Amino acid sequence: MRVSLLEPPLSTGVLFTILNVLLIVHAARTGRFMPWGFVILFLPGIGALIYVAFELAPQWFGSYGAQRARRTVASALDPTGRYRALKDELDMVDTIANRSALADECVAIGRPQEALEHYDAILAQRLGDEPAYRIGKARALLDLGRASDAVATLEEVKRLSPDLHSPEGRLLYGRALEMAGRSEEALDQYASLAPTYPGPEPSVRRAQLLERLGQREQARSIADEVVRSLRRAPAHVRANEREWFALANRLAR
Repeated sequence: MRVSLLEPPLSTGVLFTILNVLLIVHAARTGRFMPWGFVILFLPGIGALIYVAFELAPQWFGSYGAQRARRTVASALDPTGRYRALKDELDMVDTIANRSALADECVAIGRPQEALEHYDAILAQRLGDEPAYRIGKARALLDLGRASDAVATLEEVKRLSPDLHSPEGRLLYGRALEMAGRSEEALDQYASLAPTYPGPEPSVRRAQLLERLGQREQARSIADEVVRSLRRAPAHVRANEREWFALANRLAR
């Protein structure tokens, strides 16, 4: 029996199977089998496209947006994947850098007690007494609801490093003051930070606190200014600040 030259040598199904196998092998060899191997296996065709779009394409093109999209999807599919990888690295080589990266990830995924233990371990080391690690410790303390301890830790940062310029540290200090019930100090901290902070969060937090304190008109005025400023901003800025934009919109009404 002759085979027509117009007939494809392999069916589409076979080609998809081969592609899936190749991508699963690639995921395994590059340390991405969890979770991508299962995504490709249990979502034939679609899984392969997702893997290419969010793992391979960002490497090919290297844009920040593509890299961020890849991290978002990977985190959604396997929220503790980065945590496990960093924990393995720390188990192999216990360095300040590895422990700090793991501590940051613990905060990000809601493990503040473990993060606090890592930051305390870092700060106990001769080369670990740095402002960034104290700020990280304060963030973990705040997530644990220990606002007064977070305030004390950040005030220690101010005492030891009076010239330090850390917008995130100053915002964290305002939040800690607010949680500790020191509302007037928190308002002052938010107000002093707002003009130089890269985003509207201090202003919106200030407006929220003013509203809770019954100062409705002042809260509305601050929120309205945030809304007008973001409406004039480029689309990518509004997208990045959509949470605070929505909160400010609600407060401005």
